[in-house]
Amino acid sequence: MLQQQQAAAMQSEAEAAGFSGSFLVKSTGNAAVSGAYGYANKAEEILNRQDTRFGIASGCKLFTAIAVCQLVEQGRLALESSVMDILERSSFPLFSTSFTVHQLLTHSSGIPDYFDEEIMEDFTKLWITRPMYLLRRLEDFVPMFRDLPMASEPGARFHYNNAGYILLGLLVEKLSGLTFTDYVEQYIFAKCGMKDSGYFALDALPGNTAQGYIIKEDSTWTTNIYSIPVQGGADGGAFTTAPDMLLLWEGLLQHKLLGPEMTALLLTPHIHEEKDNYYGYGVWITKRDGGVFKYHVMGYDPGVSFHSAHYPASGTTAAVLCNESRGAYRMLQAVERNLNSKRES
Repeated sequence: MLQQQQAAAMQSEAEAAGFSGSFLVKSTGNAAVSGAYGYANKAEEILNRQDTRFGIASGCKLFTAIAVCQLVEQGRLALESSVMDILERSSFPLFSTSFTVHQLLTHSSGIPDYFDEEIMEDFTKLWITRPMYLLRRLEDFVPMFRDLPMASEPGARFHYNNAGYILLGLLVEKLSGLTFTDYVEQYIFAKCGMKDSGYFALDALPGNTAQGYIIKEDSTWTTNIYSIPVQGGADGGAFTTAPDMLLLWEGLLQHKLLGPEMTALLLTPHIHEEKDNYYGYGVWITKRDGGVFKYHVMGYDPGVSFHSAHYPASGTTAAVLCNESRGAYRMLQAVERNLNSKRES
């Protein structure tokens, strides 16, 4: 009965919101609830499917954190290592203060960001002077922040930071000898069985991949190919499916990717963001009634909205992937309303 309620609630929300994307919700002991709505390609009227690949923007910072923690487990890196002692300090002339791997993982390093959400609103304006099609490797992002002054003292506060995750990706590359994307695909995606996931270039997308759409006020649309970097990396931009995202949570929680101690550390609320929200390593953590209500990741870009969460009390895991700039959050709220109704009953 509760499964049917969840399915009906998701369908109702998708239809009311005009949702374009895919979702999958799975609870311990219950059959999964899934659905797909809208078009992967509007011009050709190709429908989204359950196994359609979607961009997830910053939702894949968790992949970066897992990669870094794997290197820590292997003894190649320490969480308190000084980042500039490993990377070439000469590449970052204004980074005069020492900051650690832990501080990068928790957005508390104080380094400048190439897109500071506290002072910038339009992500697309970044590409006026630096075309997005030039950004294919992690080092291509470095000139966008290398000459900026430190934003704050390391450890002073939480300040969401994409550039910090670029540096973490560069650490992965230097210590593993692999490109960042090859490392993640080999040591995270492959280990979890995520066969449909990857860091695909916008100008070479594989089949069954949704275009991202920016919907204008008059309901006309454009794709996002000129609005985001041509290829994702350590701070965001991977493509995945709803089933693959649940495999990621399963792999993490069942210790296929990290040992129990490191997994627990990754999921620890290391730093307070606001209200009941905290940040671990690459993952948001929401507390309620003194315990963890959910571990969650999210991503927003022009033409992309994404939410995925694991709710430990109920054993529920959900993934909502949307190929428009808004839509995923409303669908995840429908999941949580159903969870709340279960708890109250």
